[in-house]
Amino acid sequence: MPRLEVIVPTEDGSCAASLHTPAEDGARPGVILYADAGGVRETFAAMADRIAGLGYTVLLPDVYYRTPYTPFDIETVFTDPAESARLHALYLSVTGPIIARDAGAFLDFLAGRDEVSGTAVGTTGYCMGGRESLIAAGHHPDRIVAAAAFHGGNLAADDDPDSPHLLADRIAATVYVASAENDEHFPAEQHERLERSLTAAGVAHTVETYPAAHGFAVPDNPTYDPAAADRHWSALAALFATTLRN
Repeated sequence: MPRLEVIVPTEDGSCAASLHTPAEDGARPGVILYADAGGVRETFAAMADRIAGLGYTVLLPDVYYRTPYTPFDIETVFTDPAESARLHALYLSVTGPIIARDAGAFLDFLAGRDEVSGTAVGTTGYCMGGRESLIAAGHHPDRIVAAAAFHGGNLAADDDPDSPHLLADRIAATVYVASAENDEHFPAEQHERLERSLTAAGVAHTVETYPAAHGFAVPDNPTYDPAAADRHWSALAALFATTLRN
């Protein structure tokens, strides 16, 4: 799929990103793809290509653009204490207000591209990107009509003032959340809290658990699970097909 390296102007600077389009010319509905805590890398570019192949124009932004960093080795980052600490610090730097502010810039960027049709946008995210996907939907209900989160972390933490579940009454998007089994980043109490919040707010949603480990959908993750990944692709395709139309 065609890829174009782009710069998205934001309130805080310039965000490097890539724009992925279908092989055929023409404007398509926009999608924002939020990477996991390991950051933007070839694995996510390939995933953006695959979403583009479904018929969408996909923006893959580097949300760590405020802090120049050396790319992580996903195979070892969680077993190397120094690297794990470095990743954790970067992750914590992307706060709720920053996510909301950046999402507005990403939406404005897509609105100005000839490759994008209409005003309705979908989002999807993985690990920390799942949290970003839902926060973006809560802050931009006029534009985001579908929001997915796969093995997302801290989606309904009771001690987090920026937790996505607190935005449920502001979400207009159809929401799809697929968690992992025995995931410390999204334990049972958060699953139940998110489900309750979305239901009470009248949000069209699905929250389910896949029989796989955290990281199941991302091919370069040591816990990648092909069967769960296939299921995720089917769910994402169905979500966008029913919400994003030319």
